[in-house]
Amino acid sequence: MRPNHDIATCMYYTGIDPISGEEVHVARGLRDRKMQRALMQFFKPENYFLVREALLKAGRGDLIGDGCDALIPANPPRQAIEARRREANGTAEGDHYPSIANPAKGEPIGERGLPNRGYRPGRKSAQRRQKKKSGGRNP
Repeated sequence: MRPNHDIATCMYYTGIDPISGEEVHVARGLRDRKMQRALMQFFKPENYFLVREALLKAGRGDLIGDGCDALIPANPPRQAIEARRREANGTAEGDHYPSIANPAKGEPIGERGLPNRGYRPGRKSAQRRQKKKSGGRNP
């Protein structure tokens, strides 16, 4: 391991710069780490919204605009909006909420991803129904 890695590790775990003794900010949460990475890759359109949030959080709203001294434009690029839409739609896939199939796309009728077992006679509610019908007797 190189000495630079030792210093970086020390700074990460202690939150103190070992050379100057000053306290340094360490991004420990996932959101903070994503914002730091997005700031390093500010030129990628899909990072626009994270970069904007990070700049506003740091109090550097002056870097958002259309001038030559701005880091990102005032209005999001089309690719950034499309990437955000893809991400939002991707999080819904595989969710625990059932979704209705689309027969126009050739999907079988019913709920997507769930086996349609229909009526199950062994359930407790089915046994209660049977007791009501037979007047309390269970055949």
